[in-house]
This record gives sequence, structure tokens and C-alpha cells, in this order.
Amino acid sequence: MATHEQYYVPAQSKWPIIATLGLLITVYGLGTWFNDLKAARPESHGPLIFFVGGLILAYMLFGWFGSVIKESRSGMYSSQMDRSFRWGMSWFIFSEVMFFAAFFGALFYVRTFAGPWLGGEGDKGVANMLWPNFQFAWPLLNNPDSKLFPPPSAVISPWELPLLNTVLLVSSSVTVTFAHHALRKNKRTPLKLWLALTILLGATFLFFQAEEYIHAYKELGLTLGSGIYGATFFMLTGFHGAHVTLGAIILTVMLVRILRGHFDPEHHFGFEAAAWYWHFVDVVWIGLFTFVYVL
Repeated sequence: MATHEQYYVPAQSKWPIIATLGLLITVYGLGTWFNDLKAARPESHGPLIFFVGGLILAYMLFGWFGSVIKESRSGMYSSQMDRSFRWGMSWFIFSEVMFFAAFFGALFYVRTFAGPWLGGEGDKGVANMLWPNFQFAWPLLNNPDSKLFPPPSAVISPWELPLLNTVLLVSSSVTVTFAHHALRKNKRTPLKLWLALTILLGATFLFFQAEEYIHAYKELGLTLGSGIYGATFFMLTGFHGAHVTLGAIILTVMLVRILRGHFDPEHHFGFEAAAWYWHFVDVVWIGLFTFVYVL
């Protein structure tokens, strides 16, 4: 007969169907928003639908994770459940790695193959007949069809805000590690201070990234519609910024839980999972800084 340590059946929950509904509405709203932007419809319902979907997802996350916290605090979870949570978080981060790998792959494909082919290089250089005067160089400041996709006047310098943001995120990875060590030694005051500093560094990163985007759009003409360089730049940095935002929210929830007395040196996987996720977004940023800004 199976025991609690070997087998666990969670209670029935409404949260998976609510999550599915929220994701459907959010993605539908985002697609509507983008299509209306392309069709130049100023009164689009896409942003409203996207916002409603986001609220449903926020409600789901608050409720679902609240249920998990209550179950954990009441002693319902065993070492078997702890292993399940660890495997689940590991696979989640792996899926995120594959998510960013797809966008990095698109970037490398354009830079290594598609771009040079359009410029007349390689075994498919015959594609140059589409735009005979096009010469490929990266970063792409001269698009094949500059009328349809106006290129940016310049690109973001890596040695200003991007470098500062790199220092901020690498520092935050160090501070969250210090917080983890403080938790394992049951030093609550250093734990709170290091974790609060990590959240502050993450918020500062997002502030400077917003400043960078404003500069790109208003002064450089670097937008999502400025060709493949702008598209890959904003898809990679934008999705990363979304992950930093999510990570900062997760760490804030961990800080609130710590202030309420949750976690102890032996049982703190919620905090540990948040730290894993934060280290992941830091590593992704190093790749972005290297391959999007510098090279």
C-alpha cells in the first residue's frame, strides 16, 4: 500500500481551468492589439482584452500559490512533494531556456545565414537579386526595403545603460545568494536586508531599461517596426524585461512571507525556487549583453 511519503494526490482545484482561461484571453488580447497596430486602428480593444486576461492570471496566481502556501504551512507536504516541486521548477526553468534559445536562434540565423544571403554571400547569395543594392552589415542600419521598414539612425551603445544594467543584475545575483546563505543560517535580519536590496536592484534595472526604450524610440528611431534588428532587439530584451518583472514580484512575495515568519533553514524551497529563477534571468541577460549589444 502506498504511503504519504511515496504517493500524493492533491485535492481537486479550480485554478488550472482559471489559468487556461486567463492565458487564452491574454494571448488573444495581445494578438488583437498587435494586429490593430499593424492595421492602424487607433481604437483597438486589444489592450483592454489583454488587461482583463492579465487580471485573471494575477487572480489565479494569488489564489493558487496561496493554496500551496497554506498546504505547506499546515504540514501536508512530505519529502516526496519536495522532490516533486524541485523537479517541477527545474523543468519550468528548462522550458524558459528553450524559450530564449528560440529567439537567440532567430538572431544567429539572421546574422549568420539570411542576412549574408540577401547581401549576395554564400551558396544562396542569389537572393541578392531581390534587392541588388543591399549590402549586409550588422547591426543592420540599412534595410533591404527602407521605405517599408525605416532603419534606425543608430543603435544603443553597450557601454552606457546596458553596462550599468549588467552591473545591477550581476550584483543582484550576488545579493540574493547572500540572502539564501543568511536563511540557511537562520539570520533573519541579514536575510531581509539582502533580499530587499536584491529587489531594489531589480527595480532599478527595469527603470533604466525603460529609459533605454524611450531613448531608442524617440531619438534613434529604433522600434519594433525598424526591421529585423529592431524586431530581434525588442523581442529579446522585452521578454527578458518581462521575466525580470516577474522575478522581482516573486522575490517581493518571498520578502513578505519572510516578514511574516515563513521559512526556516530546513524548509524554504519557495525561496530557493525564486532564487533559481532570479539567477536564470541574470544569466540570460549576460547572453543578451554579449550577443545583442556588444557583438
